[in-house]
Amino acid sequence: MQVMKWSVIALAVAAGTSQMAVASSQSESNGFIEDSSFNIFNRVLYMNRDFRNGPNGASTSANPAGYREETGLGIRLLYESGFTQGTVGVGFDAHSLTSIKIDSGRGRYGTGQFARTDDGRGDDTQTEVGGAIKFRVSDTVLKYGNQFVANPVFSTDDSRILPEVATGTLLTSNEIEGLELTAGRFTALNDQALTGRDSFGLKEINFAGASYSFTDDFSGALFASDVDDVWKKYYGNLNYNLALAEEQALNFDFNIYKTDYDKKYTGTGKSEDNTIWSLAAAYSLGAHTFTLAHQRASGDRGYDYGVDGNGTIWLANSVQYSDFNQEDEKSWQARYDLNMASYGVPGLSFMTRYIRGTAADNYTERELDIEAKYVIQEGAAKDLSFRIRNAFYRDNAQGDVNDFRLIVEYPLSVL
Repeated sequence: MQVMKWSVIALAVAAGTSQMAVASSQSESNGFIEDSSFNIFNRVLYMNRDFRNGPNGASTSANPAGYREETGLGIRLLYESGFTQGTVGVGFDAHSLTSIKIDSGRGRYGTGQFARTDDGRGDDTQTEVGGAIKFRVSDTVLKYGNQFVANPVFSTDDSRILPEVATGTLLTSNEIEGLELTAGRFTALNDQALTGRDSFGLKEINFAGASYSFTDDFSGALFASDVDDVWKKYYGNLNYNLALAEEQALNFDFNIYKTDYDKKYTGTGKSEDNTIWSLAAAYSLGAHTFTLAHQRASGDRGYDYGVDGNGTIWLANSVQYSDFNQEDEKSWQARYDLNMASYGVPGLSFMTRYIRGTAADNYTERELDIEAKYVIQEGAAKDLSFRIRNAFYRDNAQGDVNDFRLIVEYPLSVL
């Protein structure tokens, strides 16, 4: 499940606008080597899922226990070249992804960090490499190859030690200030724990969209995608920020998906549809942010995703364990964030939220999340972060789960 993506489209537009402002266009390229970067990103993840009621069918291990418990290390080597000079700039990006099993076992396997061996254990170590060639004209970039994608209708997941990887073509254009146009065609998507090319069985996905910043405080986006023999999906976003007084503001974030499912996918001999939307209102007061959100689904079935990336659910109530996206489900969220920088502890933050949802046939689910994160601000260990995520999930049908994660991340900029 995904961490809630607050104002992602707005941030993307702002980033594109900022890049234009600092003259990142092809005409001011310094060269293939001169503008290149090389980064190493390390992530350690300890994850424990306790199903509370003993062994159940959720476990995929050879000797199912009532919980899953694993620790892994993910190491990412990420190289991004600059662009050659001239009207058409050419560049190349490359990556290496390595997972190392620190702790696992046949009775505890199944947190999604490692591939499964024949005897039901997590694989000790795995490595995959990939790359993409890229071209730039003015402020438009065309990239083909292995990529990490963050798009509301096609998004690679990054909730374990390594991310999903997609293979295809992505076009991004920022020719008009405040407007970002995106189009893509991808023919493969690989799981976070596997080293192949296409573990999802993705035949083809085509998508296009635009995000636009109308003002510094108001932005919107529209996207559409077509997954061959699976579904057609449409997405919209509106985000508005209202400054009230010094250190006070209101933010409104609206997201909506409309999905038309192909009859080959539904298996019912007929097409089906789903509409799901969320509206979140956040009030910030200095170090404190208070948020209320409502999410609602309607149609013939719940909202599906996965073949288009396990990160393709940009909704307010998609949280640590559940997405609250079942058929006809209505859910509410109350959330509180605290930034301790205002109290003399920069880098330390806390968050808690509670979500309750109801769906058809008297189904109810609820989740309480509690998080704390600290990022070292200076010194040799600058940017080293420690994050604790704790989810308590309860429902009246599928069973209860306690989900605990300890995440340690250390980014290093080599070049």
